[in-house]
Amino acid sequence: MAALLGWMLISSASALGMFLLWSAFIGAGWQPTSRRKVRKMLEMCRVGPSDVVYDLGSGDGRILVEAAKTYHATAVGVEADPIRVLFSRFAVGTNRLKGRVQVVWGNFFHVDLSEATVVTLFLSQGANRKLKAKLLSELRPGARVVSYVWTFDGWSPASRDADDEISLYVVPSHDVSSPDRAATASFHADGRLA
Repeated sequence: MAALLGWMLISSASALGMFLLWSAFIGAGWQPTSRRKVRKMLEMCRVGPSDVVYDLGSGDGRILVEAAKTYHATAVGVEADPIRVLFSRFAVGTNRLKGRVQVVWGNFFHVDLSEATVVTLFLSQGANRKLKAKLLSELRPGARVVSYVWTFDGWSPASRDADDEISLYVVPSHDVSSPDRAATASFHADGRLA
């Protein structure tokens, strides 16, 4: 009986450890963003009913639910952790948002972002560095990108809330003479991420 109890305790601790650390192994560790900061991120972007919000690394789906429920936007979450995908889908169903929110299980580097008018992120500096060229090449000019904590090297934010560590970026025009577009052009010529 003691051996069975010990085995159950070890199994439970291992499952909890995998749940908490899984996303760290695949790119960026999961750390939930407070509801107050989620609202501030969406407010900085001026999200509204005509927006399509993509949350990259959507975790438990709190940004998706808030974008659809409070701001009446359409939302798409991309999450690599299957357990968090299930939690997100449960939250979407519980809030009766299935027609306006979709949760995709996968790697956001392999997802087409061209429909997004707003992209939200709380990843890592390294992930943002790799993602910058994808955002600049796939998003339309004027699309908003809001990042919690981590910034984009060489990309000046349109606005920044230093207290809450939230930066808002606006995708520039497709004029390759802009520094951000020039970096994207060289990215495509090389065939590698900037």
